[in-house]
Amino acid sequence: MKLKKLGQIFDPTHHTLPNGCVQFAQSPQALVFEDFVRIYFSTRAVDEANGKYLSHIAFVDMRKNLREIIRVSDKTVIPLGGLGCFDEHGIFPMNVLRHGDRIYGYTCGWSRRVSVSVDTGIGLAVSRDDGLTFQRLGEGPVLGASLHEPCLVGDGFVKVIGGRFHMWYIFGTGWQRLAPGATPERTYKIGHAVSADGIHWAKEEARQIIDDRLGADESQALPTVVEIGGRHHMFFCYRESFDFRKTQGRGYRIGHAWSDDLSQWTRDDDCALPEASPGDWDFEMQCYPHAFECDGSFYLLYNGNAFGRRGFGLAEIEP
Repeated sequence: MKLKKLGQIFDPTHHTLPNGCVQFAQSPQALVFEDFVRIYFSTRAVDEANGKYLSHIAFVDMRKNLREIIRVSDKTVIPLGGLGCFDEHGIFPMNVLRHGDRIYGYTCGWSRRVSVSVDTGIGLAVSRDDGLTFQRLGEGPVLGASLHEPCLVGDGFVKVIGGRFHMWYIFGTGWQRLAPGATPERTYKIGHAVSADGIHWAKEEARQIIDDRLGADESQALPTVVEIGGRHHMFFCYRESFDFRKTQGRGYRIGHAWSDDLSQWTRDDDCALPEASPGDWDFEMQCYPHAFECDGSFYLLYNGNAFGRRGFGLAEIEP
């Protein structure tokens, strides 16, 4: 299996985004309709109270050739959480799937902290209008920190397999400082949970299911799983936990693993994206992948440089 790059397909700087958002189309997530594909993404507005970013969910509708844009949403699809809630300061990402006549949206909510920058949790919202708007089931998360997963539970990706809900997500192993007075940085790994109804979840508590390639301080993010030829393939992104924002080679890149039983995963990054050339939109970084099937073909959406500031691209997964 290999991935064939098809190029950048959406640049938010060329469009008017809702809710005063500027730039950024992060973590693209596809929902396939009969004659088009809706791609949800996280974009950012500036919090007037302090100048920090607030992440909102918008979408772009594209023809099934995944080139022609039909429209960009003129409103965000879900408001941010209330005062003190887990998603008060942003939603990034939101994973969507059909369930009966509704669409479930699993949100990653962000809330600012004092000693560290942020904590996260996974919420659930439901759409009854074909994904134009979503309403929360409640003000709290359906999956959050626990005894052995103390922080930064997020990036939930959900599939129903054999009548059972499976969620792959990330959990923080903790925060560290490289030196006294340095800004704390986080490390997180990929975990797994199951559910009978998509609301009440049982974690495989603190079980890291994907091996590290960079050592114990490797951070893994945004798992996505697709079944091809009877085998489950996971794509995710990974990076160094320190000095990753500006130093070339330490930022996000795409990883890959496969499984035949949804329990044991074999890491095989040779099936990830080919390297980019200097000057390309994804040369400095490849991150936030999302795998999906459309009319019998398999694709991978992903972000490039600067964590998706200039949007996302597409690759075809070739079995």
